[in-house]
Amino acid sequence: MTVTPDSKPLLEVRGLQMHFPVTEGIVINRKVGEVKAVDGIDFTVRRGETLGLVGESGCGKTTTGRCILLLERPTAGEIIYDGVDLATLKHKELLAMRRRIQVIFQDPYSSLNPRMKVGDIIAEPIKVHAIEPDAARRGARVREALERVGLAKRATHRPSELSGGEQQRTAIARALVNRPTILFADEPTGNLDSATGESVMQLLKEIQLSMGMTIIMVTHERPLASRFADRIAALADGKLVSDGVAA
Repeated sequence: MTVTPDSKPLLEVRGLQMHFPVTEGIVINRKVGEVKAVDGIDFTVRRGETLGLVGESGCGKTTTGRCILLLERPTAGEIIYDGVDLATLKHKELLAMRRRIQVIFQDPYSSLNPRMKVGDIIAEPIKVHAIEPDAARRGARVREALERVGLAKRATHRPSELSGGEQQRTAIARALVNRPTILFADEPTGNLDSATGESVMQLLKEIQLSMGMTIIMVTHERPLASRFADRIAALADGKLVSDGVAA
């Protein structure tokens, strides 16, 4: 999917701050300072675009992602998704919004329930969000997601029976089953060898093109972001230091 310069932003981050207090004392915690993990950053992500959020460890990119996902409530700033400020949403509203913004993590195995079969893992988000009450239709959506990631024959397997690449593909299928508009990928190849990581990134690109999905990819590997992202936003010390077309 080609993004034109005048495409309307799907996600806007404005003046985002995430400061963590530094305290001392055992009985009475007294604030003595703060860590400015994210210190006033602005960027946009357009529909169908892949944004690479890059930087060294401790630069603030993961904290930025956690704020976008509302796993952390930002100290200040706005996170506007399709015209709605996510930071203002109450729990029920946020739950409904979360089906639109899904995430895959660096370590897929730790994010997968080892007791569940792959098909059940992928079906779980449909049940959580009460999207499809009909069991047959739920099954069809699960099969579609499995086929999309090349795991059609793995539905009855458990995570421990899969390779690392297959575990990550399972995590991708679980994220896709609710048909989100944004996929947040946090170091998606960090636990994979280079060949497997490359195949996972190629899969994400194919999925993006076929579904028109927007991807935000957090990585410390700028060459990886340059190959797969349309734009790169680079962070250092909690600040945005560059934002431009990937090269």
